[in-house]
Amino acid sequence: MALRVRVCELSEIVDHELRGFLVTGVTWPVMVTRLDGVLIAFPGVCPHDDVSLVDYGVLRDRDLVCRVHGYHFDLDTGRCDHMPGIALRRYRVTVVGTEVWVDLL
Repeated sequence: MALRVRVCELSEIVDHELRGFLVTGVTWPVMVTRLDGVLIAFPGVCPHDDVSLVDYGVLRDRDLVCRVHGYHFDLDTGRCDHMPGIALRRYRVTVVGTEVWVDLL
């Protein structure tokens, strides 16, 4: 069973730019970007060391880089380039009218 939450308006997403959105009841912001027309959403925390990706995450091509420890995550797969044992969780995204919704579970 999915827990679907509204994250933002579609107009708030900018191509190739990370945006973090606070969601009531969720500890970390939900990060959303659009790459080549595809919306990608994931938790706003680095899975390596609980670092805020709102503050320390940057996009490099199709990779998310956490600037604190230099971990790279492929946004298409969530895989970590140099540590296969960790991955960036990605949320399923649904657009309803002009709203962006994600499945947290």
